[in-house]
Amino acid sequence: MNKAQLVDAIASEAKITKADAKKALDAFISATTKALKKGDRVALVGFGTFGVTKRSARKGRNPQTGKEINIPAKKVVRFRPGSELASSIK
Repeated sequence: MNKAQLVDAIASEAKITKADAKKALDAFISATTKALKKGDRVALVGFGTFGVTKRSARKGRNPQTGKEINIPAKKVVRFRPGSELASSIK
């Protein structure tokens, strides 16, 4: 499902216009991004939790040459599904 399909689904489920659904989705994405940039978690009970974790530096290999390379440390976004979401897709 892409963003346009998600907007259509939100609009039909909530019985609102596609323009309002797009505004709501964009607002959710913006608010979530700002919270994650600050290092906060975004927890949606029953759905899941978005959070930021640090990935430490490590050594890897270039698959084309086999040469060892250094991979720098960085922050990554993680999503942990909630129990309701996890049980609904079994």
